[in-house]
Amino acid sequence: MRALVQRVSSASVRVGDETIGSIGPGLCVFVGVTHTDTVQHAERMAARLWNLRIFEDAQGLTNLSAAELGREMLVVSQFTLYADTVKGRRPSFLHASPPEHAEPLVDALAAALRGLGARVATGRFRASMHVELVNDGPFTLLLETTA
Repeated sequence: MRALVQRVSSASVRVGDETIGSIGPGLCVFVGVTHTDTVQHAERMAARLWNLRIFEDAQGLTNLSAAELGREMLVVSQFTLYADTVKGRRPSFLHASPPEHAEPLVDALAAALRGLGARVATGRFRASMHVELVNDGPFTLLLETTA
């Protein structure tokens, strides 16, 4: 499982004219699922995201986690995180899991975050989504989790 994580001041996701999820300060998490991912991957990713120390403390050091600060999470499925762009001009998505496998795992990630105490907003699987976010500093990470 892969996650592109952006520390944000705010973020929201729209489908058409409807805002289906929004958060204040926290993390915007784009999630990609591959064929071998399991619920255990989703649970491990949730724990990593919730406890990742990427927020500043009083000295300006990145020593605090979303858990410690009660920050929110916006979780959005993003199969393109498994794009293979090594050859040619068109990305291959062979490593991206089919929707029937990926959707329950993205849901499991959101549920695991909620179980840890996070307020979680989500996108809508298989929808054409418009995500707006305001970066909180130049903080974007790519996380990968194995079981």
